[in-house]
Amino acid sequence: MAELKLNHIYKVYDNGHKAVNDFCIDIKDKEFIVFVGPSGCGKSTTLRMIAGLEKITSGDLFIGDTLVNDMEPKDRDIAMVFQNYALYPHMTVYENMAFGLRNRRVPEDQIKEKVLEAARILDITDYLDRKPKAMSGGQRQRVALGRAIVRDPKVFLLDEPLSNLDAKLRAQMRTEITKLHKKLQTTFIYVTHDQVEAMTMGTRIVVMKLGYVQQIDTPMNLYNKPYNKFVAGFIGTPQMNFFDVTLLREKDTVKVSLPDGSKIALPYEYFAKVHSSYLAGEKPAILGIRPDHILISKQETGLKCRVTAVEQLGNESIIYGHLGGQNEEFTMKDEGKSIIIKTTQDTVVQFDDVINLSIRPEKIHLFDKESEVTLIQDIPEYNFVDSEVKGNELALLDGKIALPQAILDQVSGQKALSLEVPPHAIVKGNSLKLKVAKVEKIGEQHLAHLAYKDHFIFALVEKGVKEGDSYGFDILLDKVKIIGENLQVEPLKEKENLSGKFIKKDISRTEVEFYYVINEERIHDSVGNGFKINSVDGNECYKKTYRYVFERSKAVVGDSGIKAIADKILDYGYIRYVVAKVGEEEIMLILPEGMEANPGDEIHFALNGEDVEVWEPKNDFRIC
Repeated sequence: MAELKLNHIYKVYDNGHKAVNDFCIDIKDKEFIVFVGPSGCGKSTTLRMIAGLEKITSGDLFIGDTLVNDMEPKDRDIAMVFQNYALYPHMTVYENMAFGLRNRRVPEDQIKEKVLEAARILDITDYLDRKPKAMSGGQRQRVALGRAIVRDPKVFLLDEPLSNLDAKLRAQMRTEITKLHKKLQTTFIYVTHDQVEAMTMGTRIVVMKLGYVQQIDTPMNLYNKPYNKFVAGFIGTPQMNFFDVTLLREKDTVKVSLPDGSKIALPYEYFAKVHSSYLAGEKPAILGIRPDHILISKQETGLKCRVTAVEQLGNESIIYGHLGGQNEEFTMKDEGKSIIIKTTQDTVVQFDDVINLSIRPEKIHLFDKESEVTLIQDIPEYNFVDSEVKGNELALLDGKIALPQAILDQVSGQKALSLEVPPHAIVKGNSLKLKVAKVEKIGEQHLAHLAYKDHFIFALVEKGVKEGDSYGFDILLDKVKIIGENLQVEPLKEKENLSGKFIKKDISRTEVEFYYVINEERIHDSVGNGFKINSVDGNECYKKTYRYVFERSKAVVGDSGIKAIADKILDYGYIRYVVAKVGEEEIMLILPEGMEANPGDEIHFALNGEDVEVWEPKNDFRIC
């Protein structure tokens, strides 16, 4: 059995089309992973790269501890089940299942034992003498699975194996494959475009779109906490309802204005993590609510629907309607007003009825209109904080913090400022103090809700902080976005990048060394990374210019290394940066404590080759 690791996997074709972009996942031993997404999203291409049937453009693929990028498919110890079964029509079931073992020269008695055991597991013992044409689609698929089982592989790869089956047989085979996974206790990677298959079979699901991973999570987390509108709409049947809305907070409620002009009031507590700029009644957002989270009410709720169709499914009903309750003809322009309700309520609803609806507020989803990313994240992206400049200090949250010189230089002449403060930019300190209203454990992190007036400030805090504590903290202003009148100061990014060449040095007939060259300074690279770059671009790699990306914290400023000319010093109090020129390019570096530098000074910084990412600039993908 085996774990798999896909590390920054890309597939770029000769015409520049990127079929798979920066695919990263660690797959545990015995997991059932499902790749799901619409046609053309890159899921089958990724599976074929794992199988070795498609060459990886860039990135590392490990099966167990073995790097298998250049390993032949037959040597990877994987078995693949295809959509079209790929059985030999002239062979019996027994011969089809035994074929691969015979090619490996497995003794005949072992072959018989393995085939009979696989046939028993799959309940096809009675069909071993038949040929595929005399079998149904479901039976053929069992044979294809049996052919994979007899190999006892480390990893099973299944590429839409049920898509040729009818609905009833597909449901049956879903259960059979799930049982098979539990029996075999090995790693399964399954590709499908059917989200029902994904939800019912996978321990984790990878949702893909246009070659990009949208979200990797458990089925229930994808259903309850979709990262964006695409995931929310793709997962769940019938699909989630989406409405363009505006939100207006009024004390403890939020009024939601829907496309038909109706308004509903929902408790503010369910919007507490939404950025306040969305709660002023002007900024558009997208409200998402699943059909089974909409209730039919006998009382007036402010939300009406005229029924346009009803599907009776025995234990439940699917109701299709049009918001507003008006008797108007539905057109494509009104698509945002259509609504689907899934109910098990004992309510008789018929075509053209006007019904009152209510929404379960704890089940709402909100998405940004432009990016379509969720606005209700477990850990909010940032807090919105108003402040005033008072001399050399910033007054905010009923306290004051000293303005470091780097910020003071930029906000001179400003009075009121708005800050976007990420939770990780709030650190334990003494400048500010708020009461802890609540602490959430999110994974390994602890998110404190700090009460301020009528809302919360969210901070990532150390273990041990509890409800009712008075929490003292500081704010790291280099990680904060500052907005003023005709002013916008962006937080400092954490990565730098420089252009440079790539060279090889022959040490002996069998030994080579590789180097990144930045501003004429050589940075020693590992042989493994050197061969990766060479495998992507061939000998052209020694003529090309690459983009070298590194975390600023990994660049060591000292007496040796890459030469740079200091341009200016940014003093943030707890940390100082130097803005410097490397050739014609500008970067920012961290000055060591006690080191002085002035504009025009020559400084040096060293990089470890293992800390450098190499990017191909033309097609913009990471090589290593």
